[in-house]
This record gives sequence, C-alpha cells and structure tokens, in this order.
Amino acid sequence: MYSSILTGALFGIEASLVHVEVDISTGLPGFSMVGSLGSEVREARERVQVALKNADFDIPPKKITINLAPANLKKDGTGFDVPIAIGILQTLGYFKEEATRDILFVGELGLDGEIRPVSGILPIVREAALRGIGTCIIPWDNRMEGGVIPGTRVRGVRSICQLTAFLQETDTDRQEELLPSQPCTTRELLGQEGHGPGSDFSEIKGQEVARRAAEIAAAGFHNLLMSGPPGGGKSMIARAMAGILPPMTWQESIEVTTIYSVSGMLDPENPLILRRPFQSPHHTISAAALIGGGVRARPGAISLAHRGVLFLDELTEFPRTILECLRQPLEDRQVNIARAQGNCVYPADFMLVCAMNPCRCGYFPDKNRCRCSEGDLAKYWGRLSGPLLDRMDMYVETSRIELEKLQSIRQGECSARIRQRVVEARAMQEERFRGKKYSFNGDMEAADLERYCELGRQEKKLMELAYRRLELSARTYHRILKVARTIADLGHSERIREEHLGEALAYRLTLGAWKKPGSGNSGG
Repeated sequence: MYSSILTGALFGIEASLVHVEVDISTGLPGFSMVGSLGSEVREARERVQVALKNADFDIPPKKITINLAPANLKKDGTGFDVPIAIGILQTLGYFKEEATRDILFVGELGLDGEIRPVSGILPIVREAALRGIGTCIIPWDNRMEGGVIPGTRVRGVRSICQLTAFLQETDTDRQEELLPSQPCTTRELLGQEGHGPGSDFSEIKGQEVARRAAEIAAAGFHNLLMSGPPGGGKSMIARAMAGILPPMTWQESIEVTTIYSVSGMLDPENPLILRRPFQSPHHTISAAALIGGGVRARPGAISLAHRGVLFLDELTEFPRTILECLRQPLEDRQVNIARAQGNCVYPADFMLVCAMNPCRCGYFPDKNRCRCSEGDLAKYWGRLSGPLLDRMDMYVETSRIELEKLQSIRQGECSARIRQRVVEARAMQEERFRGKKYSFNGDMEAADLERYCELGRQEKKLMELAYRRLELSARTYHRILKVARTIADLGHSERIREEHLGEALAYRLTLGAWKKPGSGNSGG
C-alpha cells in the first residue's frame, strides 16, 4: 500500500515542493522516516502517531515507511505533520487517492489532533500557485496569510478530523461547507496602509539641516549618518522617517511579507505588510541576529529591514566586527549565508540610518563642555572604518537646540507634507527606472550613472574640482551624483545643476574631515 502527498519545504525564503511518500506493509511493526530530515521533522513521528490515536483513527501494527522527496533537500520545521498524517490515512484506505490529487497540505499537529499554524506559509502557497496547484489546505490561523496569494484556492482547517471529513466527502457543495475557501484579500489589504509608526516631523524643533537631509534620504533611499550632542533629536528624526517613506509597491510588499512569514513574525490579522519596515537593534546584537544565520538559518535584522530603514543608534557602541559585517550587504543588497547543506540568500536592500555623538563625551566642538583631545577624537572615530564611512551617502551634524525654538509653540512642517514631496520624487524615479531591477536613485548601478546623472559643462568642472580637492574615492563620487539626482528630483528638475551638486557635496565635506590617519581609513 502506497500513497504520495504534496507539501512544501523552505530553504531560506524560497519554497520547494516536496512529495511525502508513504508505504505500509506487513512485517515487523515500525515507523521509519527518511529524506534528509531536521530534528523537528524527525519528531513528527511521535506527534502524528499520538494525534491519530487520540482522534480515534485505527492504525494497525504494520511497517510504516515514509520518504520525503527529493531526499537531497534538507527539511526543517513542523509543517510536515499534516501531509504525513494524510498520507498514512490515505494508504490505509480512509479516502480515495483522487481526494488528495492537486492539493498541497501544510500544518503542525497537536497531540489532540488540532492543526496548528506554522511559519513560512506565504512562500509555500506562492510556489504552489506558480506550479499550478489547484488547492492549498493550510492551518486555520494561517488562512489570511495564504489568501494574499492569488492563483490557487486556499482552505483553512482546524483539526485532522475536519480535514478527513472534507477528503471523504464527494459532494462539492458539502466540501465548501466543511472547509470554506479563503477569498483572496489582496485588494482589501492594499487599501489599509494607514500611517507609519514613529514621531511626526511637526514635533521636532529646529534641526532644519537634518530634516532636509532626512527628506532627501527618504526620497532616494540613501544612507544617512547623523552626529551631534545628546538630546538634540537625532533618534527622533530617524524614527520620524518611517512616516515620510513612499508607499511600497505590490512586489516590494510581497518580498517583505515573505521574509516576515519565514521568520514567524507576521500578524495573523494583518498578513500583508504594507508599510516599509523600521528595525532598530540594540548595540549588543550578535552578528547572526544582525546579518542572519544561526544553527537554523533565519533572516537577520538587515533582512527584516528590507525595503525599509535599519536604524543604528549610538553607532560607535556597536562592536567594530559587527559593523564590518554590513559592508558587503550595503553593496550587494543581499546577504549569502553559507551552510554545509547549501547557501541561503536573503534580500537586504535597506536604507541605513545611523546616529552617534561627535566624541566620547558627546559635546565636541563645544570647548566649554568638551574635554576630548585630538587623540581622543581620532580614537573615537577610529571605531568606524573608512570603508564603512565611505558607504554613507550623507552626513549631517545636529546642534544643541536653541531655547527660543524649544519653547516656540509654532510647529514645523508635518510629515504628511514632506511625504507628498517624497512620493512625487519617487514617481519620477519609477518612470526613469521602468524595466530596471531597481527603482530608487540610491540603488542606481554605476553603469547607468552616465545616462541618468548627465552633467553639463559647469557641473563637470565642479565635480572635477571636488574630486581632486577632497580626494574622493570612486564610490563616494558616484554616491554624490546619486544624492544630487534625488535633490534634483525633489526640485522637479530634469537635469542635475550646480546647486544640486553643491548641496550633495555639503553632505560629504564634514565627514571627509574626520578621515584622518589613525582613524581607521583603510581597506576597501
């Protein structure tokens, strides 16, 4: 007696279809499972046997062999419980082979026969839809998540008994009563973006330069470093940026939701992430938690911030080894986690926003309060390597807020108005990069700079002068052009002009002053 049930397995954020092959034969009673199984999958043997017994299914004492094919693909997670149980019941004749045809099963079994939710449902259902699978039967609590994907019928189930009754039923209307189809909720969800978390820019007093830099960074997806004395509003500005970021496209939303689905961090009632993510890890975070990986590879904070903001507060408190891990993802926009069983590639296209004090005591260049020597400054900034600073598109200094501005009842420009300008600049970039694999100025490839950042005669002279006087690297030169392109977009200008380049250069001048001998300006 043999049966084959279809399910899905995760590797990284991608899903593959897996066939659960069940053979029951006479011989010495036993229950064996093969097919490159992780510890959680091996434990399914006990969960399935006890769950079927408690659900009043009669399992005869025979030799049960289960193979999860393809055998060379590593299987992890608890979602194989339901397909294994269904394979056993079908092999024993509880329902016909036709009942499970063109159906994918996923779910964890409780010992009482309850079907519990699992992580990674969205990429599995998406893979099933791409492969033309007609129906996906998933845990009830995952039904909203599965319903995000069009192209396949999704049914949520609460228990193994309910699922068996569905498979035994031959009448289509009765089946729909037992396990109603989950309607695709994409259109309804897309209209529920709402407001992002964090502060509103109207609450921030002063700091006009930093506010302008935040707007440019949000419009072009540029990396931003803010330095200033404590209490000046750096963290507040960074958190307010969540409210001015442009809305995500459908494709970006699915990418981000997939990452959170695999990580088990989706809200069951809000299965589609519509707002750009904002991640702010503490400086004690480990490399695996930041970059991804671990014993069981999982996305890190940089992947959870994909298409959103990764905010590193108190930047110099992060260990240098942790910060150096960011260099490759900042360039490649993805991170490759190598393991013995294969490589996992996680997307990591995030906007890096950092905040730090200008010196160890926090008050440089205020000589009345700062007591740091030049050596102290070099040592302090030496915690940040030159190559990491080179990957920052913009640098701004915040200052102590004047009392008059702090006590003023007049509010600054609100996030809604700033966001409108950002959205308009984003629309220009969408049109410009139509057909490209990127859609923001900050992601622009070097090969396309000459086409999209064309300079006139005067603009070329300015950049030639800046390149020689400031001893810019090729990477910094390109980043200045990208920032200038965003500034021009905010000004609704088709061409990059001198004033746009001048403002972009202003966000690099002060940063270059810190890159002195002994400050870590080495490497590439």
